Amino acid sequence: MNLALSEARKAAQKNEIPIGAVLIAENDALLSAAHNKTILLNDPTAHAEILALRAAAAKIGNYRLLKTTLYVTVEPCPMCMGALLHARVARVVFGTRDPKWGAAGSLYNLAEDQRFNHQPEVIEGVCKSECQKLMQDFFRQKRT
Repeated sequence: MNLALSEARKAAQKNEIPIGAVLIAENDALLSAAHNKTILLNDPTAHAEILALRAAAAKIGNYRLLKTTLYVTVEPCPMCMGALLHARVARVVFGTRDPKWGAAGSLYNLAEDQRFNHQPEVIEGVCKSECQKLMQDFFRQKRT
């Protein structure tokens, strides 16, 4: 999660919402690291999770990212959870919930929906206070 937090700080420095994500292989190898770039790329899909999935898929040459773990500072949105399901990511670990957009337990819980053919394990609250503080500080600064 510390790598994801580092990525989130990079996003904040670029005036992007400070969310970072890293994808780790079953053998603990780092497959990818990314942060939000929606503004920089003028791309509404350029969330940290999506960018991490794209980079890892390109690296291994497969869109199926089996037996991987995604660490992300904030609970994934519906778009990102959908992509994680399609990629067959085994585990999603996030820092803090997103009550307005969260799709891993807050607003929706796509990971537990048995209608999908894949249900990743979800672990929440890792480095929660640090992830929350990063988001709160960013938006507090934006309001002043």
